[in-house]
Amino acid sequence: MLLCDIGNSTYHFLDKDKEYKKDVKLFDPSTMKEKIFYICVNPHVKEVLKQLKNWIDLSLYADMRNYYETMGVDRIMACEAIKNGVIVDAGSAITVDIVKEGRFEGGFIYLGVRAMSEAYKNISSALEYSFNFEVDLDKMPKNSRDAISYGYLKLLQSEVKSYNMDIYLTGGDASSFAKIFPHSHVDEMLIFKGMKNIMKKANLC
Repeated sequence: MLLCDIGNSTYHFLDKDKEYKKDVKLFDPSTMKEKIFYICVNPHVKEVLKQLKNWIDLSLYADMRNYYETMGVDRIMACEAIKNGVIVDAGSAITVDIVKEGRFEGGFIYLGVRAMSEAYKNISSALEYSFNFEVDLDKMPKNSRDAISYGYLKLLQSEVKSYNMDIYLTGGDASSFAKIFPHSHVDEMLIFKGMKNIMKKANLC
């Protein structure tokens, strides 16, 4: 079983237990001859893959009655991976989604680390700091770096913890956010697990 999660810059493959990535600009998907089950958020790549019969779009098998029309397929697959919990996907944007008894209850989108850093820098060069994920979120800050870090991290931490559910972290910045969610589950394979669950429901494996 070969799975692929395609973003704006990479093809992320999972071949049994082995994962690897290919650059979107350099990789030619027509060179792959085996059957590949994929999800894709890249519109250009998605059009290319429609012409390749061995590439199977798993988004077509998701029960959209549980979600909303414009919801990203990567978020949908992450939700399909768990039965109960809060999913924090920390990538270019941070998405937070609630799943109860296997049903999507809603979610929100928050600026990612790099985007938020750029936003502060655009306000003033005096606010150009990297975020301090070690900041004490139980005390009001007394320096600029911690003040910025607190303002960004405390709101997210408070909202996520308010649901009193297990927290699942995934995405490129998951390990950083694990510092403010110390009892969370860090799982970089969450989207692939959701893809496998969709395949089981659709009798594709």
